Amino acid sequence: MKNILILASSYRKNGNSSTLANEFARGAIESGNQVETVYLCDNKIAFCRGCLACQKTQKCVIADDAVTIAEKMKNADILVFATPVYYYSVSGQLKTMIDRANPLYSSDYKFREVYLLASAAENEDSAVEGTVKAVQGFVDCYERSALAKVIFAGGVNSVGDIAGHTALTEAYITGKSIK
Repeated sequence: MKNILILASSYRKNGNSSTLANEFARGAIESGNQVETVYLCDNKIAFCRGCLACQKTQKCVIADDAVTIAEKMKNADILVFATPVYYYSVSGQLKTMIDRANPLYSSDYKFREVYLLASAAENEDSAVEGTVKAVQGFVDCYERSALAKVIFAGGVNSVGDIAGHTALTEAYITGKSIK
C-alpha cells in the first residue's frame, strides 16, 4: 500500500483537472492505496519570502496551511499534482505551494514518484510542455524522485468538458496500477 497525496490546484473543485485527480484517486484506492486529496483553494497559502530559514529548520517561518501541506508532501510515497494549464504552465496556486515546499529540499522526504495531471483548453500536446517543465523543475531538486507520468487532457475548457475524454481512463488505470 502506498500513501498518495494529490494536490488539486484548480479553484473549480468540479473542474477538469479535479476530475482527472478524482479518477486517479479512484483507481489508486481500488488497488488498496491510501489517498488524500488536498484542494489548495481550501487553504491559506502565502507566497514564499525567499528567506531560506527553512533550510536550517526544515520548516517554513510563515504560519499558514502550506506548512501542514508540505509535511504531508514529505511523508507521502507518491505526489500527484493536478492543475489546469494557465499560460502554458502550472496554476499560480500550485506554483506557490511548490515554492512553499522548499523546506523539503534538505529533509528526508519519502516521495519517489511524482505524477502530473493537467487539463487545458488547447488540444495540442505542446500546450502542456511548460507545465511539464515547471513540475520537472521541482522533481529535479529531489534526486531520489522522478516524474513518473504526465496525463494531459487537452481540448477541455468549461466545467464538464472532460466527460468522455480518454485522459480520464488513463488517470484511472494509472492510479489503479500503483501497488
